[in-house]
Amino acid sequence: MFRGKKYKESAKLIDRSVQYDPTEALELVVKSATAKFDETVEMHIKLGVDSRHADQQVRGAVVLPNGTGKTRRVLVFAKDAKLDEAKEAGADYVGGMELVEKITKENWFDFDVVVASPDMMGLVGRLGKVLGPKGLMPSPKAGTVTPNVGNAVKEIKAGKVEYRLDKTNIIHCPIGKVSFGAEKLAQNMDTLMQAVVKAKPAAAKGQYIKSCVVVSTMGPGVKVNTAKYV
Repeated sequence: MFRGKKYKESAKLIDRSVQYDPTEALELVVKSATAKFDETVEMHIKLGVDSRHADQQVRGAVVLPNGTGKTRRVLVFAKDAKLDEAKEAGADYVGGMELVEKITKENWFDFDVVVASPDMMGLVGRLGKVLGPKGLMPSPKAGTVTPNVGNAVKEIKAGKVEYRLDKTNIIHCPIGKVSFGAEKLAQNMDTLMQAVVKAKPAAAKGQYIKSCVVVSTMGPGVKVNTAKYV
């Protein structure tokens, strides 16, 4: 893979054989981010579970104390009083059947998160084939199927992130922007790691957190020593 001059310079700051203390790792990520835009910082956590088994799934959501630095567009499926509740909480789009039709007929996806009240899931279920593959299907585990739609919208706008395993048993999750600085990123990282550790399935055997890497959009990855979390 071709790597640019800036990337190669940044990579020299990092010893790939070392697992860094979490704050030190984030200081290196911030230092090695040289793009002209405010890069997103992501965590990649490899877990010692097998996502093919239902009893070893790891999924949930957590509100990061410093947010993600990104404004997220929220679509809410609700009716009656919950429509107004969602609007007041700051939802970008609120409705029912008309939104289902807009998504299916116009291939419309100008939103980042979908929230639904439980009584709307029969309707939202029709969108499973299009929302599912994009990771947008609401779920009770992620707190996006809830009778309290207003609170769900507020939390998402405040910096709630969803984490879930991919097919290779890795969680990929943003924890903020380079401009946050290492201290705020470390607070977000602690919150996410504690949530993932708490979500450990009872069926998981052996070492739970196999590895953790933090990386900015254009920068090199930095390995993190996760001993303090387990």
